[in-house]
Amino acid sequence: MAFDYDLFVIGAGSGGLAASKRAASYGAKVAIAENDLVGGTCVIRGCIPKKLMVYGSHFPALFSEASGYGWKVGNTELDWEYFITSIDKEVRRLSQLHINFLEKAGVELISGRATLLDSHTVEVDGRKVTADKILIAVGGRPMKPDLPGMEYGITSNEIFHLKEKPKHIVILGAGYIGTEFACIMRGLGSEVTQITRGEKILKGFDEDIRTEIEEGMTNHGIRLIKNNVVKTIEPVPEGFKLTLSGEDQEPLIGDVFLVATGRTPNVDGLGLENAGVDVVASSIEGPGYPSTNAIAVNEYSQTSQPNIFAVGDVTDRINLTPVAIGEGRAFADSEFGNNRREFSHQTVPTAIFSTPEAATVGLTEAEAREKLGDAVKIFHTRFRAMYHSLTGKQEKTMMKLVVDSNTDKVLGAHMVGDSSTEIIQGIAIAVKMGATKKDFDATVGIHPSAAEEFVTMR
Repeated sequence: MAFDYDLFVIGAGSGGLAASKRAASYGAKVAIAENDLVGGTCVIRGCIPKKLMVYGSHFPALFSEASGYGWKVGNTELDWEYFITSIDKEVRRLSQLHINFLEKAGVELISGRATLLDSHTVEVDGRKVTADKILIAVGGRPMKPDLPGMEYGITSNEIFHLKEKPKHIVILGAGYIGTEFACIMRGLGSEVTQITRGEKILKGFDEDIRTEIEEGMTNHGIRLIKNNVVKTIEPVPEGFKLTLSGEDQEPLIGDVFLVATGRTPNVDGLGLENAGVDVVASSIEGPGYPSTNAIAVNEYSQTSQPNIFAVGDVTDRINLTPVAIGEGRAFADSEFGNNRREFSHQTVPTAIFSTPEAATVGLTEAEAREKLGDAVKIFHTRFRAMYHSLTGKQEKTMMKLVVDSNTDKVLGAHMVGDSSTEIIQGIAIAVKMGATKKDFDATVGIHPSAAEEFVTMR
């Protein structure tokens, strides 16, 4: 049977873009459909605009710290409209850049929402096309719990487009998205309250990372309300009033309410049932959440339908941009490049762009102890960085290595403090290669630097 395309990609986000360009480089005839700006969550309403907001949120601290080095800094003020507009312009520039990359690669971009009609046929706004192979890379979306008053809350999609800087933003959620925006908005000058269901933020991260970030956030003036859920939300002249579950907890009033309690795969309306594509329950959990699904795939990102594949957040494996890109390229190499390979989901580094910043790779201490028990050896350091010897601030840096004493292999590395992400990226190479603690010890440190502590811990 002759098909219109060798590959049809649904979704022009990180995974879909990477896969389509790689497949086209092997000579495949490729089309990609997108019903939004090209670039996906990362470019449009995720990593990129968020990191720009992170940068912007650091300037007040830098102005303050400059005085410790003899600089005289006058009155400062944030032009919110200029800030938000500049970020949006950069997002749109990057989106157009990705369109240019598709054109250069010979990938046809089709604007519109794509739906599967059968295992080889896709419909985009009334146009039907066929493809030998189909890749689903539609990502995920923020999800609010189905509780009264949640319609008054915004999500991480809308926070980039607020017309005014919040006076008091109330954030529901203890994950990295809620935590990052709590730090961003506090740095930009808003009063911030973060509400968590549990005792600690950042479930799943190493305990020392969770503790250090919480302490830093509290020191920076963020109010953390733990072991509470929102019972009711009602509009008031000042914004919204939130009543919480704690008996002694006073109602909160804020002008912006951010719901950051989870994301769900974008499987709705894809027509998966028409093509015989199986789904599995996704990992989102919590009171008020309906059951949601992700696309089931094997180690080669292949679905239950042999010619249909899926990568990225829609599969709910590791929901990170570089992972989606890696999965997309591995798919293209396997199916079009005569290089069948899996993408490894082991030892994937990640970061939390909070204030203080954190980054991690490999096993947490708890995960390692669950596997190895007393054979786990921990190397840990906590200090004030040299930079703050003149600022007078008591900002702390924490570093930690998790080691298997049986083999001396470094199983995990964790850091909280300035430049954590830049430092852990390099450390991740060593951990991925199976470096031992002796290898770390034999490495000469760069002095004076914070990073040298990773090779001097005893």
